[in-house]
Amino acid sequence: MKKSYLITAIAVSAANLRAEDSGFQASLTPDVAIQARTTQIDGLAVSVWGENPQKALALGFVNGSTRESKGFSLGLGNYADSYSGVTWALVNITEQKFVGWQNGVINYSQGTFTGFQSGCVNVAQEFHGLQLGFVNCSENLRGVQIGFADLALNNPLFAELPDKLAPGIVFLNWSF
Repeated sequence: MKKSYLITAIAVSAANLRAEDSGFQASLTPDVAIQARTTQIDGLAVSVWGENPQKALALGFVNGSTRESKGFSLGLGNYADSYSGVTWALVNITEQKFVGWQNGVINYSQGTFTGFQSGCVNVAQEFHGLQLGFVNCSENLRGVQIGFADLALNNPLFAELPDKLAPGIVFLNWSF
């Protein structure tokens, strides 16, 4: 009886996948992989270096997430166009938009970041949330930074300081 439920669940899940989607990816490089790099992965991606749009658990040395991706990425390096979820690696890079939690030695978000960055060095252009690290830097901060060096270029507390001083505080910085 339980086997029939499992088979039915697998069949329904498979039927819900689009033709251009896959539930599994294994890759050595983006071009040496089971699925093409344009195939969306809705499930599990295991790679030495992988690069796909995904709604998946990505495990690998380097995980690349293209387009609007979601999930959990764990590796030595993670990079994404836009990502919602959790990325843990030595280095995490997002180009456009990130919503969630980045945890690593170096976290970098070129676009809009909403959520939590934890690491040694956290950098975000447009940041909304909490940065916790040794060095935290944001061009436009809407939130809190906790660390040894905290820089928020838009912080109004520093608007009247001479140009020689950096717009930062040791241990805690904020801007709302």
